[in-house]
Amino acid sequence: MTGEALPARTLASRLVVVARAARAEDYAPVLDTLAEAGIRSVELTLTTPGTFDRFADLRSRFGDALDLGIGTVTTPAQLERAIEVGAEYVVTPITSAALVERAVAAGMPIVPGGLTPTELFASWSAGASAVKIFPAGQVGPGYLSDLRGPFPDIAVVPSGGVDAEGAAAWLAAGAVAVSVGGPLLGDAFRGGDRAGLRARAARFVDVCAGAS
Repeated sequence: MTGEALPARTLASRLVVVARAARAEDYAPVLDTLAEAGIRSVELTLTTPGTFDRFADLRSRFGDALDLGIGTVTTPAQLERAIEVGAEYVVTPITSAALVERAVAAGMPIVPGGLTPTELFASWSAGASAVKIFPAGQVGPGYLSDLRGPFPDIAVVPSGGVDAEGAAAWLAAGAVAVSVGGPLLGDAFRGGDRAGLRARAARFVDVCAGAS
């Protein structure tokens, strides 16, 4: 099956920031800083209470600057809600044929997670926009190089423990983008310094733009 591609702005930036906050009310100031630093794609996670309720307002406010996706989608009901509120893509940490098939039918870009070749290829062949190697920190960029042998065309987004140096290595190994959380956000959702966040975000933007 052929699924919907990830948004062009996300693919061009080669970087998705995974935002996990204690509450959805905390998103906006961080998104402001990320957008100022050149970030172009943010995954808002369902582990943050209130994400669905705040999504329309956040998309209205930041849609000109950011692609906003919804992550940690694990059930059909969550996927349907993500479609309803207008997510620009969805991300799931699991391998689920049902979720991929429904997203493809709805024209919703989806990035399902997996670690083994069987899991990753199952989602890719079902029509996933890309597949998320998770947790990427357990395997490293060389794993993607190995996957390229049997699966030369697979689109991969590593997630989990990807720092700036790792982002460059994963992109050099052939990842279409990297998914980054803690190494970029740091203490941003715990009252951290906005200038520090802006500097970290700008560094990742530069790394991803310059990676070969």
